Amino acid sequence: MQEKPGPQFPHGGYPYPPPQPSWFLPIPRGARYDHLARNPATRPWQAIVGTIIVAVAFVLINVVVVLAFSIVTTLFGLPQPFLPNGVPKGTPTGLAMTLLGLALVLPLVFGTAALVQRRPPGTLSSVAGRLRWTWLLRCAALGLLAMVLGQLAQYAVLSSAGLDTELFGWAGWDVFLPLLVVIVLLVPFQAAAEEYMFRGWFIQAVGAHVRNPVWSILIGAVLFASVHGYSWAGLVDVFAFGAIMGWLSVRTGGLEAAIALHVLNNVIAFSMSAAAGQLQDALDQAKTPVPWQALAGTVVQLGVYAFGVMYLAKKRSISTISQ
Repeated sequence: MQEKPGPQFPHGGYPYPPPQPSWFLPIPRGARYDHLARNPATRPWQAIVGTIIVAVAFVLINVVVVLAFSIVTTLFGLPQPFLPNGVPKGTPTGLAMTLLGLALVLPLVFGTAALVQRRPPGTLSSVAGRLRWTWLLRCAALGLLAMVLGQLAQYAVLSSAGLDTELFGWAGWDVFLPLLVVIVLLVPFQAAAEEYMFRGWFIQAVGAHVRNPVWSILIGAVLFASVHGYSWAGLVDVFAFGAIMGWLSVRTGGLEAAIALHVLNNVIAFSMSAAAGQLQDALDQAKTPVPWQALAGTVVQLGVYAFGVMYLAKKRSISTISQ
């Protein structure tokens, strides 16, 4: 009896087209957060070119957003969203322009990691390749406690020094509510974008070629402080925040702790300024006085938060290396 031939497949013997090679290269197993960009295609030029792309895009996106808001407000006969000296106004449009110019950098950072370094954008988030939302929410709860304790410490030190300790004010619902909508909608993306740029991209771009994360953390904190216009005490506060958040990102294997505190800090700071009718002063950082005694609150807040995050990370067995 003659044997019948088997089915003929058009793809070299496979019933389906053979799997195509992925653009994304394998992520090293057992790697720390700052080493997630290390893959078989890692070259020094990638970190340099990628950082230049992110930096240039940061400037260009802000320019485009400012021009877009200026054109739209002119066409509709609305007040310009910035003052003659270029400082954003403390209005819903001025605040939205400021926050949107930063938030739109976020997809560009993801795209740079994917196209230049050929790795999944999720590796910017954590060693799990994604944001660990449950862990982020736990960090947010801890961050709220740390902020309250920091504010109490700052109040006590400023009071003992005879300095202004007024924390609250009220400008009315008609002023506060429109600003609150903008804050709630855009601040999470603005704060996250800064974390992905200064703690995510930069630490991993340097970490692809450097074993010790200290230098990438410190340099990233300096760059983070450089885009702020506060007095020296305010810049110390921002630098300390950046350094501690970078350290926590490496030690906990992701950006969740940094994003949680950054979002909380900005939402509460902007909301309090908006409620008091002082958002204009908050946006004009060069005119925002930060007494050195206020650094006591920074020490307490960051100290409590760093200790608490490390304690919870150990208790919850948060993964710090890639699987």
